Amino acid sequence: MLEIEPGAAHLWYVFCEPVRDQALLAAYHRLMAPDEAAQQARFLFAENRHEYLLTRALVRTTLSKYADVAPEAWTFVRNEFGRPQIAGPAGVPPLRFNLSNTRGLIACLVALDRDVGVDVEDTERSSSAVDIADRFFSPAEVRALRALPPERQRARFFEYWTLKESYIKARGMGLAIPLDQFSFHLDDGPSIGISFDPRLGDDRSAWQFALYQPSARHTMAAAIRTGGAPPLSIELRETVPLRDG
Repeated sequence: MLEIEPGAAHLWYVFCEPVRDQALLAAYHRLMAPDEAAQQARFLFAENRHEYLLTRALVRTTLSKYADVAPEAWTFVRNEFGRPQIAGPAGVPPLRFNLSNTRGLIACLVALDRDVGVDVEDTERSSSAVDIADRFFSPAEVRALRALPPERQRARFFEYWTLKESYIKARGMGLAIPLDQFSFHLDDGPSIGISFDPRLGDDRSAWQFALYQPSARHTMAAAIRTGGAPPLSIELRETVPLRDG
């Protein structure tokens, strides 16, 4: 089994397109619970069914790296806002996880007994970055975005978007948290700052954030509630479920 220290988080990700081996995909199908198989069948497009299958395989095989539990034995429940969490089996380590998928990429962030959130986005998708920012971002973020040269705005938009998504997912409340009630502060250095509208009742010192670019077309962000403790060490691990052990 793989150990995860209290001061560490593991960020696993898989690129969907290369995973086409039929025997491997059949093995993924056998891992799914009946409700997951039914959900997969409801997707209209084959690529969406493929991504969903890999998402379920990734979370199940990843969690089994940390506990003596078969991948198919995990059970999950959702909170009132739809966030999934482990329901069983009993007696496993206090693992917390979060999932995200976009076209071509799936990610799973895992830590011990602390809130985590991850978001991945395909930056080549069709969208008007500044128009979306005007609708959903905080005024400070919109000003910072508009101050950039046009050729840099799209990349910065996706950095903001993935960070904001990772935060609301770590909070476990999704879009029940208005996206304009907190602001990320980015510069050309490695630091990532955040500030909150008083209505959110949150503390910027309680959070750790990170940004990654796992491919030329993907942006990925992680959020971890540290509670004011030292930042966690985040380890990135590219994988293919069941193939990499």
